[in-house]
Amino acid sequence: MARTFAYRRQEVVNQEPRVKDFMERWPALFREKEINAEFQRLVALPLEQTFFAQLDKYSDQLIHVIQAKGGATREKTANIMQTLNQADDIHLQRECVLKALIIFLGEDADDLIREYIDTDADDVQWDLERLTMAVFVIRKEGEGLQEPPADIGVVIEGVEVLHDLTSVASACALLLGLVYILNLAYPKPLRFTFEMFQKVFMQLEPHKMSHKVQNLYGRLHNSQ
Repeated sequence: MARTFAYRRQEVVNQEPRVKDFMERWPALFREKEINAEFQRLVALPLEQTFFAQLDKYSDQLIHVIQAKGGATREKTANIMQTLNQADDIHLQRECVLKALIIFLGEDADDLIREYIDTDADDVQWDLERLTMAVFVIRKEGEGLQEPPADIGVVIEGVEVLHDLTSVASACALLLGLVYILNLAYPKPLRFTFEMFQKVFMQLEPHKMSHKVQNLYGRLHNSQ
């Protein structure tokens, strides 16, 4: 894959292929290990390692800032914070922090993290095929958040590009990596969330933050 990197990059930038077509041409790329490797070729940073480290670094400050805000944000994050306080699993803790972060930024966590029950596979598939870009989480009927999901994956342009991932945080990191690899635009309803991923967690172009993300970034450092 390293030897053919230049060919893939030229194809992505010049031809702007559909994800489905690109996946058929380069199926080996759509694996967790290869996405991490391709991202490092692009920006010289380890993808998941950096994402997790920065998310964990800022988690306590994020929780403090989010809990300090009242009104609709507090109401929308109440159940998430309750789950976070009861969670022992690092994967679930990170998932809760990410969901609360999205809400704090004024965006909808459901736009990024789509949750389903596995009782009707046809309905799930129908919905996934209509998504532009999302992380999907499929849970078994009757099982709560404390139980590992039946499946976690990533869908882009209605195509399931990854599945059987270990966590929502991993799926978010890999989705960010695929955005870079496939030269895709961030979805507008989640522009601040992806900006946070890019400029705060990955520290890529951090000098060009929007006012909203810059304000949160400043508050995270002031709360240390």
